Amino acid sequence: MSAQALIQATALHRYYGKYHAVNDFNLTLHKGEVLGLLGPNGAGKSTTMQMLTGNIAPSSGDIVINGINLLDEPLKAKANIGYLPEQPPVYRDMTAIEYLDYCSALHSIPKSQQKKARENVIARCGLGDIQNKLIANLSKGFQQRVGIAQAIIHQPDLVILDEPTVGLDPIQIRQIRALIRELGKDHSVILSTHILPEVQAVCDRVQIIHQGKTVFADSFKQLENRQAQSTLTVGFSAGFSKGGDKAKLSSLQGVEKATTLNAEQSRFQLTYSPQNQPNPSKVFKLAVDEGWVLNELKTDTQTLEQIFMSLIHGDASAVEPREKVLKTGGVGIDS
Repeated sequence: MSAQALIQATALHRYYGKYHAVNDFNLTLHKGEVLGLLGPNGAGKSTTMQMLTGNIAPSSGDIVINGINLLDEPLKAKANIGYLPEQPPVYRDMTAIEYLDYCSALHSIPKSQQKKARENVIARCGLGDIQNKLIANLSKGFQQRVGIAQAIIHQPDLVILDEPTVGLDPIQIRQIRALIRELGKDHSVILSTHILPEVQAVCDRVQIIHQGKTVFADSFKQLENRQAQSTLTVGFSAGFSKGGDKAKLSSLQGVEKATTLNAEQSRFQLTYSPQNQPNPSKVFKLAVDEGWVLNELKTDTQTLEQIFMSLIHGDASAVEPREKVLKTGGVGIDS
């Protein structure tokens, strides 16, 4: 991946009347990256895509593509972009070949090179068996492939895909995702979607937006790092004093606080500081030292879906947590 920024969007705002659809949006994409623009329906993804492709102007802000200001030199900047909107811009009364030749002419590909350009995208997008069929008679999956083919026929540096798998069956979705991964080898790609597994499957980085604002922007690895365990749930059936012994739990190394989940059952949640991972062995040792009967010990790990819900709603509890349970069977642990 090159260090050169292929597209730089700075402080983008877009209003529809009083409605603030996109609020201070910033984006940087380098050559060779596949970026997932992720967010719920209505988050402002399609509006952002339309601004990045020059289909609508931002209310304020700047977009620079390959060193060219999109607002100052739109035709020159757009020559670097291939775009597939949510509804593929295909002409249903044309065959795939006729439509791709038409797109070649629109992109000012010299007539002597149009056949080679068309054959290249037909091969890359797997359109060989349907190239002479009317687009109206193609499945939704093949229409999406034709839409992607028109977006890359002029070999742009940047390919922008808005919800490319909407309405497809599972087999078609897998095929389109494989095609996007292939595109990432030769182009920089922005993939707009509301489907978390889509970003997991094909993207290097993720930018999550909600209500027009960016709430997360980093590598997918950093998003997954948020899955790190941060709490332990413990329970005791005997030997545990509901008074002073809770303070002993709170004093364990790395524990920020011990929260009572059920006083009668002596169940507590131990919350650890960000720089410390939960340490079940220290809980075992403390139980041994104190003569407590430990009957529950589990580490709680957030799923990526919980992280996503937390980022956009501040509520990860909408999704059941994935838990790793260490059972002692109620056996007394003593010295």
